[in-house]
Amino acid sequence: MAKAKVLVVEDEQHVAELITLYLGKEGFDPIIAGDGPAALKMARELKPDLVLLDLMLPGMDGLQVFRELRKESRVPVIIATARGEEVDRVVGLELGADDYVVKPFSPRELVARVKAVLRRSAEGVAGEQEAIQFPGLRIDRSRHQAWAEGKEVALTPMEFRLLWYLVSHPDKVCTREELLREVWGEDSYSDARTVDVHIKRIRRKLRGDAEKEALIATVWGVGYRFEPPQAT
Repeated sequence: MAKAKVLVVEDEQHVAELITLYLGKEGFDPIIAGDGPAALKMARELKPDLVLLDLMLPGMDGLQVFRELRKESRVPVIIATARGEEVDRVVGLELGADDYVVKPFSPRELVARVKAVLRRSAEGVAGEQEAIQFPGLRIDRSRHQAWAEGKEVALTPMEFRLLWYLVSHPDKVCTREELLREVWGEDSYSDARTVDVHIKRIRRKLRGDAEKEALIATVWGVGYRFEPPQAT
């Protein structure tokens, strides 16, 4: 079996080398990019299985790199932010990051997150051959695609997993804790804010209006409920 390629986008050489050392020991094939343009070039040419993206890069910062990357690929991305940079973390999640780590982080924690994101991504693609359809909405798990009003909705792997889980449990109130456990996994370090950000993105993509709840209702103080659209 081929090793999973992990593109490590990090401008601090000693940090990049430490990360690649641990990833290599765990059976991954790590590749280093020291800046934004190099990261985009390598992502296009090498087709990594996951990108570990530091947001604090010289010149072209990590958020710019992420935006460009998302125009071309849905590769799973873990962003790395400095401690206290809440705004950058939230923006990264809104752009579609699958997870995040806060610097300084332990290499073992990072490896665990890489494994968890790759495992979730593989489960999403290799799931049962099935689709769910409602008026104006179709979600095909085998193809990992969704359509709203006949138009394909560009979802990241994590957004797809979250939407699939909600749609699979229509009219059920799903707590944030349940969604974190069932979608992100027991070994995830994500929190309730991560769920909220992903729900916001899914709503906007489904209906193009961030103010509308777009099929996913908020149950205040509890979580979210998918309300199946009705035929008109």
